[in-house]
Amino acid sequence: MKAMVTTKYGPPEVLQIEERERPVPEDNQVLIKIHTTTVSVGDVKMRSLDVPGIQKILGRLFLGITKPRKDILGMEIAGEVVEVGAEVTKFKIGDRVYASTFWEGLGGYAEFKSMNEDGMIAKIHNGVTYEEVVPLLGGGVTAAKILKKGEIKPGQKVLIYGASGNVGSYAIQIAKYFGAEVTGVCSTKNLEWVKDLGCDKVIDYTTTDFTQIGERYDIVFDAVAKIPSSQREVALNETGIYLNVDKDSGSGVGKSKDHIEYLVFLDELLHAGKIASFIDKTYTFEEIPDAHRYVETGRKRGSVVIKIIDIS
Repeated sequence: MKAMVTTKYGPPEVLQIEERERPVPEDNQVLIKIHTTTVSVGDVKMRSLDVPGIQKILGRLFLGITKPRKDILGMEIAGEVVEVGAEVTKFKIGDRVYASTFWEGLGGYAEFKSMNEDGMIAKIHNGVTYEEVVPLLGGGVTAAKILKKGEIKPGQKVLIYGASGNVGSYAIQIAKYFGAEVTGVCSTKNLEWVKDLGCDKVIDYTTTDFTQIGERYDIVFDAVAKIPSSQREVALNETGIYLNVDKDSGSGVGKSKDHIEYLVFLDELLHAGKIASFIDKTYTFEEIPDAHRYVETGRKRGSVVIKIIDIS
């Protein structure tokens, strides 16, 4: 099979196409023919290892000395099950699925990937495309997991700080689905986009301090982990809850069984038209280095999707 391999740490040019053996699924695994994957900020960091001082040393010790030990990056995939192990009961050949490869050696930048059937993998509706479902694995799952802690009730006031980001954009839609009155905080250039996502009110953080407008909220969700501690309590009502994307997302993404529930939940919302995924740009398999260059600019809004299928 063809794979885009990280030959060493460095700029996007270190990504090169190589032939690799097609994975053979073990008894408890399924083999997925990958149709789409993504280029995330995490992929870019693992490829470049462009971090300062001690972080770079620790990164090499953890990831690999001269290049990532798992040299086929790609943490999010969607595709079709083409082979199943002898003990697999949850999936069959032909199932359309999407999955996080984070705890299973990465591997999204390739034609095929074997996955444990008990991993972070779920079926998708036939009416949902591979392109639109794969972005849910990042910001969608994170937003759903954190907002679950808030136990949103209809009519509650929810403020989302960082509303135009990958997590924030899904948080808006999920909070609206549960009947909340949503206020989004973002920069000037994203105000209209955040309104279109469903926010009832928007606040431009470059001109307005959201704690000084007299509103108090049942939930404040800091989707970018940037609200100063001095502002958190001021914005909440007496029984309000503060949620932070860094502190409340938890650990073990891809291992916890409840993550499967989030995948099923998000796919159902997408299929029903209750949420939409946002794709900034789409690239071909051969253009993965270009996708990395774009993500490195920091201008990504939404997901960058790679179409793997039909590569030659």
